[in-house]
Amino acid sequence: MYQYELQQMRSAELIRRAEHERLVSESVRRGRAARREAAERSKESEEHSHRPRRRRFPRPA
Repeated sequence: MYQYELQQMRSAELIRRAEHERLVSESVRRGRAARREAAERSKESEEHSHRPRRRRFPRPA
């Protein structure tokens, strides 16, 4: 009986750890998506400016 209770406790702990890891990875994924979306929005606002974009270096001959 004692071994069964230990196994139940280990199983419950593993389930808690797995859930925590899922939550962490999900929050990391959401953060990346939010940063990506913000970068796209800022890029769109830059693209719609009326200033022509200049090249950093002249073209080679």
